[in-house]
Amino acid sequence: MKNHLFSLVAFVGASTLLATSPAWAHAHLVSSNPAANATVSTAPKMITLSFSEKLVPAFSKFDLIMPEHGGMKLAVKTSVSTDGKSITGVPEAALMKGAYKIVWTAASADGHKMSGEVAFKVG
Repeated sequence: MKNHLFSLVAFVGASTLLATSPAWAHAHLVSSNPAANATVSTAPKMITLSFSEKLVPAFSKFDLIMPEHGGMKLAVKTSVSTDGKSITGVPEAALMKGAYKIVWTAASADGHKMSGEVAFKVG
């Protein structure tokens, strides 16, 4: 009888974990354009970050920084796509040759915030 009770408790516990596992999911960066650590010959007019989960627009954005110029932040207008799985940014001025870092923050529907960086170079 004890073995049956233990088996039932284990089954219910495992089922509960499996049923709630989507709540553990977080938005992870899947790809970027420009790609991470890429050197592009032409400065991008648009930057796109694609994620594994739908994002909450109010808490999802990125900054564009020039690390070689004292961490200077460049003006970028960002928006979340209509499907909610990518953030697009348009720099307000043309990017010059040099190193850039995209510093992003994204929140998924479960309320968890993730953050990260993507480096690329123009030139």
